[in-house]
Amino acid sequence: MSFGARSRRPSATAPCPCGRAAFGACCGPLLDGAPAPSAERLMRSRYTAFALGDAAHLARTWHPRSRPDDVDLDDGIVWEGLVIDEAAEDGDAAVVAFRAAWRRAGDRGVLSEHSRFVRRGGRWVYVDGVVD
Repeated sequence: MSFGARSRRPSATAPCPCGRAAFGACCGPLLDGAPAPSAERLMRSRYTAFALGDAAHLARTWHPRSRPDDVDLDDGIVWEGLVIDEAAEDGDAAVVAFRAAWRRAGDRGVLSEHSRFVRRGGRWVYVDGVVD
């Protein structure tokens, strides 16, 4: 398995890429391995991992049955903002709908997805998503 190594972390007091709070009080601990208290928080940390190039966090938080062998991140994409449209948990299953703005080489767009999560071994993991 290859999980890339281009991670670049902000300081603990810098704004978190997910837009919720300071990095050290938001996604930083989750990227360090702390369990996410909710599927929405895991989604935010996964967005932050994409923004920072932390493929190891993405792999670690992906359900083993749906995780790809290689988490290869596109260095040319800059993630510019996250909006959570809906987050619903039902026991050990959850759905989080989000929009993530991006740009690459003069192009801009928004990724809109409904992501599915399950709690496995007491920790939330990403299963898959449907791109809208």
